[in-house]
Amino acid sequence: MTHTTNPFIRGYRGLSIQRLLAIRYEEDCPLTYLPLHSSQAHLADEQVHRFPCVFCDDFALVTEGQDISSEMDDHCTGIGVVQTVVYAITADEYGTPLHVGDTYSHEAALEVVRRLTFDTGHYSRCWEISTGHLPNQALAYLEHLADTATPTGLLFEAFRIPGSHAVGVKLIATPWTDTNLGCIDGGSTAALHQVQSKAGAPQPLMDVMHLAALADVRILIFDPDALVLEGLPTFDH
Repeated sequence: MTHTTNPFIRGYRGLSIQRLLAIRYEEDCPLTYLPLHSSQAHLADEQVHRFPCVFCDDFALVTEGQDISSEMDDHCTGIGVVQTVVYAITADEYGTPLHVGDTYSHEAALEVVRRLTFDTGHYSRCWEISTGHLPNQALAYLEHLADTATPTGLLFEAFRIPGSHAVGVKLIATPWTDTNLGCIDGGSTAALHQVQSKAGAPQPLMDVMHLAALADVRILIFDPDALVLEGLPTFDH
């Protein structure tokens, strides 16, 4: 199962804001969106909006009232007018930029990012899914751990839910990525998987836990009365 099909993933990660110029340059051509060159990054929106500009594939330069070197001018073969200024919000999709949306002020973009990132850092980190996502052997292994007081030392601990047939898992040191695990103990996802496997953790249980931990889930509850999570395998009991 790939990162992009991980059903535990919710929301966006690595959100960033970039100011872009929406440039009109030829009739019947769509607007092109480019950042200002670093030498003009200090210009306020009102010094850019509706001003003529030159541009290349990587950046734009406002020409009116600005000094532009002949070298830069020769590099920018496109000529246009800044139609408007937008603040593009982008997320990181496992190393690939993902465009989330645009706003028309930096303040509005900051507010969108604030709402999408959930300042507490704990939103939706608890999931309740069907025990049907575990075969009987894996479920019995988890229940045995929950009834044992000895810590596993495997970055997860099992526990019972009083008054129900559910069993929970506390995932530790999430997200289980190479970067995060490397900062904690110098480990990696492959090394953690190997340690858990050698300790007897069933593969189907590890598959679910690693997907959940990759999405920074902290509490995972398996309940026979819970709904099936679309995208996860199921097993007959």
